[in-house]
Amino acid sequence: MKNPIDKTRILFVCLGNICRSPAAETIFKAVATKHKLNVVVDSAGTSAWHEGELTDHRMRESLQKYGYKATSLSRPFRPETDFDDFDMIIAMDELNYIDIQQLARNETDEKKLFKMKDFFIGQKADFIPDPYYSGPSGFDLVINLLEDASQGLVNHLKEKNAN
Repeated sequence: MKNPIDKTRILFVCLGNICRSPAAETIFKAVATKHKLNVVVDSAGTSAWHEGELTDHRMRESLQKYGYKATSLSRPFRPETDFDDFDMIIAMDELNYIDIQQLARNETDEKKLFKMKDFFIGQKADFIPDPYYSGPSGFDLVINLLEDASQGLVNHLKEKNAN
């Protein structure tokens, strides 16, 4: 059994780190806290286009509707440190997964890679869609998908920690 003081370190990754991955970070932190999981959570983007920026205002507004508050600042994925600093690196879609996989230095790095869709328990989708060019319903869809996958990730971690 894992030592309860050991924190699982999780990094969520999307393209710009202003919509999906900061929403995943925000939602998963809340769900993990509710389940009393000992985790460290962060998010990053495969691009540095928005480095230092807040989460997109539309995503912040949508998250607030659901009772969440996004506070993270965008940062790029840093392969030289993120593979060492995180136990799980979770991509929002296939393209970001491939981008991160290509940066993996070895098999140990590759074993840390997951797709958010791997944790769906009630939703059926192949990826977390980028809501950047959509209207409010696109942001709501992302939140609904992330809530479901966050619960699935909690279940995964509880199962893993029980062994």
